[in-house]
Amino acid sequence: MKMKLPPSTQNWISLAGALIALSTFFMIIFLVIISILMETGNAYLGIIIYMILPAILFLGLLLIPLGMYLKIKKDKREEETGVKGYPIINLNEKAQRNALSIFVISSAIFVLASAVGSYEAFHYTESVEFCGTVCHTVMKPEYTAYQNSAHARVSCVECHVGEGAGWYAKSKLSGLYQVYAVTAGIYPTPIPTPIKNLRPARETCEQCHWPQKFYERKIKSSKYYLTDDTNSEWDLILSIKIGPSLSAHGLSEGIHWHINSDVKIEYKALDEKREKIPWVRYTNIKTGEVKVFEDSIEPIDKKVLDGLEIRTVDCMDCHNRPSHDYKDPRAFMNQAISAGLIPTDLPRIKSVALDLLNDNYSSTDEAMKSISDGLTKYYKLYYKEVYESKQNEIKKAIKNIQAEFNKNIFPEMKVKWNEYPNNIGHLIFNGCFRCHNDTHITKQKETISKNCDLCHSINLQGKPETLQVSGITRSLEFVHPGEDVKDEWKTMLCTECHSRL
Repeated sequence: MKMKLPPSTQNWISLAGALIALSTFFMIIFLVIISILMETGNAYLGIIIYMILPAILFLGLLLIPLGMYLKIKKDKREEETGVKGYPIINLNEKAQRNALSIFVISSAIFVLASAVGSYEAFHYTESVEFCGTVCHTVMKPEYTAYQNSAHARVSCVECHVGEGAGWYAKSKLSGLYQVYAVTAGIYPTPIPTPIKNLRPARETCEQCHWPQKFYERKIKSSKYYLTDDTNSEWDLILSIKIGPSLSAHGLSEGIHWHINSDVKIEYKALDEKREKIPWVRYTNIKTGEVKVFEDSIEPIDKKVLDGLEIRTVDCMDCHNRPSHDYKDPRAFMNQAISAGLIPTDLPRIKSVALDLLNDNYSSTDEAMKSISDGLTKYYKLYYKEVYESKQNEIKKAIKNIQAEFNKNIFPEMKVKWNEYPNNIGHLIFNGCFRCHNDTHITKQKETISKNCDLCHSINLQGKPETLQVSGITRSLEFVHPGEDVKDEWKTMLCTECHSRL
């Protein structure tokens, strides 16, 4: 028995809308099944299922009533009845009852599907997969660094958005512009760090890292390798003074003293990256004591200084690259050699690799070829016996140097270690030295000291065969690796040399 429908449904627009809606609906079901059966997710499949196809489905459904309206309007005009107003609904007519039934059932299915789809779309846009892989080229550096960070199991939104509808709406509005920028190809390279748009650390970081959980000390063991013929090993063990020595007694010494609830540390920065700090203010909450430190080497005009924003120190002022840290070549070469990924019996392997890694490349493919050709050519030319006898070691070194390059350097986005300052430490970037440099002085001539022992003690240092060792509570005087520096480091900042890789 043929189902009767109102004459108004008999038009090409409504028919096209129905075909679009039905085909899209079954396509969504098919792709959902496919996504369930797939062992791994796919960012682009998710976009199609939860964003693109539902929009097409909704458009198809809109075409059905639109076609009916235009058909009724056309028929009335042709008949010249002069009837005005809305179409008459008469449920005594079977055709209209059928149309109403189809409309109600279809609307119910659509509303239910839309609710489920909206829920899934919400969660999908919150996923790490969506954040990291949709804009593949643009987000590749951040996503790669994140996967190799200590926060690899923390979702992007937990730090970048956090809880609350206000920040969620703010992040989505920001995301809309980012989508537009990527689509239009107007995004900057490298992508700037959203310093001003980051949520306060105490609303995000302290969900896991709260001040009461700060431990007494942290032992840091590092292996360095010199750029000599034998890639000589140099060991260093530090006691990092994170928290108080006697926390049970309520003492507050240690690096995390900067965010102690009993004190307030404020500063002014000259640049957006907060690397140049000309003014620091210390306030003791309990006693009311206030100290103001100003840069004595490069003093700032009072009008300029007064116009700068005052910021209270929080976690992100030091831990500013917790999940997206791009290591410099010396750092990741040291780690790769320590892990056995790069053979140390290849003469001057670190020195040669650093020369190749520090070149500027226009693409990753160019870098891969240069690393391979450069190492091969070097050993073939200067160490012929090594080249002939250690082919496997050379190939292993090339492979792993290329792998480390791909984790930290991204030519297409102009991303490398020196584009994003990491304020933990003071080797490549000023970090601690932004304030602790002996040049910030009060009117009473009190300085912010750069004494090494304030933050860490050296417990072990030197080559394996000539190690210097001290007790855990004592500190060795620092000895700079190599013979060319000697005591010159005492009158300089580490960054004056180490920032020039």
